[in-house]
Amino acid sequence: MGLSIWQILIVVVLVILLFGRGKISDLMGDVAQGIKSFRKGITDDAPDTKDDGKTIEGTASSEAQDTKAGETIKQ
Repeated sequence: MGLSIWQILIVVVLVILLFGRGKISDLMGDVAQGIKSFRKGITDDAPDTKDDGKTIEGTASSEAQDTKAGETIKQ
């Protein structure tokens, strides 16, 4: 026993009568706004893939090279 087209139409009409067209469209607008906000949050939280070339290892090796050359590092 599956749902016939008439049963589906009756359910749709009852939902529209109970909630009204305005409430359903407002609900869909709120859902769309939530999805947009979620997508924006995901892209904002993504780590930066930009590499500026500075690493801890690179800093340590450059300091070691400076001290080998006879320079003192002042902190």
